[in-house]
Amino acid sequence: MTFSYDTFTTRNIGFVTPEEQATLRAAQVFVCGTGGMGGACVFALARMGVGRLILADIDEFETSNLNRQAFAFRDTIGQHKAEATRDLCLQINPDMEITVYRDDWPAHVQGATAASAIVVNGTDDLGASLLLYRTARAEHRAVIDAYASPLPSVYVTQPGDPMPEERLRYPTGETAWDALTQDQRDQAFFHEATHVILHSSSRHYIDLDLAGEVAAGKRSRMSFAPMVISTGMLMAYEVANGILGRTPGADYRGWFFNPHAARVEHPRSAITEALLRPIVTRFLRRMMA
Repeated sequence: MTFSYDTFTTRNIGFVTPEEQATLRAAQVFVCGTGGMGGACVFALARMGVGRLILADIDEFETSNLNRQAFAFRDTIGQHKAEATRDLCLQINPDMEITVYRDDWPAHVQGATAASAIVVNGTDDLGASLLLYRTARAEHRAVIDAYASPLPSVYVTQPGDPMPEERLRYPTGETAWDALTQDQRDQAFFHEATHVILHSSSRHYIDLDLAGEVAAGKRSRMSFAPMVISTGMLMAYEVANGILGRTPGADYRGWFFNPHAARVEHPRSAITEALLRPIVTRFLRRMMA
């Protein structure tokens, strides 16, 4: 079958103009982490007609990924995530140009960031995230990200905005991304979890005993397809906004979508946050214990 980009994207027109579709086709996006949220974002980017991608991942697909990851199938189990994602994207749009990096991606992060319009953080590793954000700031690129939350979320950090390690007060400011201690990782996770509980109703929709085991490092993080895929879609909307010069829907603090109650949850005021923080901190420490 002869492939036609114009036919492939014809039903996009109306959501975007023909000129905007051409802009999407010419754009390049760097997605680091192509499993859960990052993979769902890539799935949407490929189908919206983004012409060039740089994909990075260090892992292979495994059976436990089948419950939520867009490019995890029985026949991709054991395949490198970024490579399998590239191959399936080319089944959608064979005209795409896709560069793949494996565990060598840190050596290419500066070039990949500088060459891309937007950076998407799909990693679940603190060190990798710090490297992405610090590089993006140096290269004047925005980063689209989401919280480790049971509710879909999205935030957009522009080059002049406080990075998560600054905003959430991680104890990592003077440490190289690849020299983090386990204590620094644990504290950073605690700070992020505190933010999630402070500013969303996430705690009402998960098993708190199991969440405590996750926070204490006793089990893998819980993850659910509707939450993961919804988050990837929110990220993809922000990628489109960034490429097309539209006003972003989220800022560096972001927001949470509560599908259980059909509402968007924006961050609380600074005064309310200050009042609630001691309560939430005690709650989290009891849960982890």
